[in-house]
Amino acid sequence: MGEDSKAVLADEACDVLVIGGGPGGSTAATLLARRGLKVVQMEKARHPRFHIGESLLPMNLPVFERLGVLDKVRALGVFKAGADFEADNERGYNTFAFARALGNSPPHAFQVWRQDFDKMLFEHARENGVDAREGTEVVAVEQHAPRDTRISVRSDDGRRYTVQARYVLDASGRDAFLAGKRKLKQKNPQHQSAAIFGHFRNAQYRAGEDAGNISIYNFDYGWMWMIPLPNGVMSVGAVCRPEYLKQRRGRTTEFLFETLKQNPALWTRLEQAQLIDDEVRVTGNYSYDATMIGGPGWMLVGDAFAFLDPVFSSGVYLAMSGAEQIAAVVDAALKEPAREIALQQRLEKRLRAGMRRFSFFIYRFNSPVMQQMFRSPRNTWQVEQGVISMLAGDLFDSRPVWWRLHLFRVIYAFCSLRDRRRWWAERRYRLAQAKVAFTGGTTPVDGA
Repeated sequence: MGEDSKAVLADEACDVLVIGGGPGGSTAATLLARRGLKVVQMEKARHPRFHIGESLLPMNLPVFERLGVLDKVRALGVFKAGADFEADNERGYNTFAFARALGNSPPHAFQVWRQDFDKMLFEHARENGVDAREGTEVVAVEQHAPRDTRISVRSDDGRRYTVQARYVLDASGRDAFLAGKRKLKQKNPQHQSAAIFGHFRNAQYRAGEDAGNISIYNFDYGWMWMIPLPNGVMSVGAVCRPEYLKQRRGRTTEFLFETLKQNPALWTRLEQAQLIDDEVRVTGNYSYDATMIGGPGWMLVGDAFAFLDPVFSSGVYLAMSGAEQIAAVVDAALKEPAREIALQQRLEKRLRAGMRRFSFFIYRFNSPVMQQMFRSPRNTWQVEQGVISMLAGDLFDSRPVWWRLHLFRVIYAFCSLRDRRRWWAERRYRLAQAKVAFTGGTTPVDGA
């Protein structure tokens, strides 16, 4: 392409262009703008827009503090002291209280309406100097040099223009815009699941201080959640093996109710509840990653890089924590380009290590061995507290937590040997389901 045509295309310029207006994109944009860079952020929809992934982790809170939004999150959210899982005791469940975690993770988190949470972070980015644009879709990216990328944009009022950026961050969530264009996105060969969910009023809450906790239930084809949200709303859904969800054949609402009834304890809490607006959503095929996190002049943020499964609510935390570190890498790369690749590789190694610690539990969560360990936890050598720390998101820097999680894996292996027939059957089923062709829907889930 000649210089004349380049000049025509470059309608405006910036230091960093961020694709996507979710938590990861807004975090990176805010922090880069604070470093004095000219940042443009583009969200193809307009806030507030629906998004699932409403349960946050305690390790989100230090990120909120550094962003300066903790009070805003507190005003939006429902206090979450822990998570509970089914158990064979008088109450029918065990509470894993975040206050019992090892290390220094905060003793609580929040549940939020994601449309309100995402809008708040997007507006906060704007308040910090980001040129944050809604109704603006990136339709093409063409890189001419490591510090010269042309981004073609289409706004919902029909305008088309091109922005020249020194750096591009893709925080487009499950759209995985750059990973798709660069053919980096790969399906997870070990795990695949799909979700069906809705929002209810008048569901039964836990008693006392457990009222705001997320509740996790199991059934033969996956697991279910109940998440208390503001204004008396309960998010309820099931994450299923794709083969099971393919049976619905258009009967979406009826299928959700049929599914939820398969767990009597959960259904008891919903018997008097009403589905809001008769709206049920389905999404699928959301376990994937990209083969690399970035290259000269570009990086992937949050779900645009990888997504595991929402069972432990890891998406928003991994997106925002990763975005915070990516912002530091981008700033350093623009100042010292020779360091860029090494910094990217070091960060990718760190993020993948954290995801592996989550994924061990995620892949095996429906196994009979793992279910029994959560139903009857023991705190020998503080292993239970190590698991609570994992649930809190404390995965990266705490060696005491790492050792307890390693010990949990040893215990899991020993228990699997004792029940190897059922362990092997579940493993074969999980790997077979990872190969099932299923797209489900387009509703975004978690992270971004």
